[in-house]
Amino acid sequence: DLELVGYTTCDGCPGGNVEYAGAELVKNGAEVIHLATGLVVGYPPCPYIDTFVTFLEKRYPVKVIVGTHPIPPSYLDMHTHLGTFETSPAKEYLSNILSDAVTREKYA
Repeated sequence: DLELVGYTTCDGCPGGNVEYAGAELVKNGAEVIHLATGLVVGYPPCPYIDTFVTFLEKRYPVKVIVGTHPIPPSYLDMHTHLGTFETSPAKEYLSNILSDAVTREKYA
């Protein structure tokens, strides 16, 4: 079973809400925290993803997964065209948000 115990934002750069959001999510019973797919597919991808993952995993007894849903096709196409993931640290998180084309199309 899966239970959603919270939903929040990072509060924009540089992610000042991450510390407080993590505390609240854990207080509500979170065992896993998913960071939004938007952190990877934004223009540009969030430069703080690695920092957020490291902080949350070291500060709280949780697993952190980057990605909440598959990357929409239009975002994948644009980032591919721009070459974003060729040099971005966000490239390492693509495996979490890439899925088969049929599934991605559902997020179009």
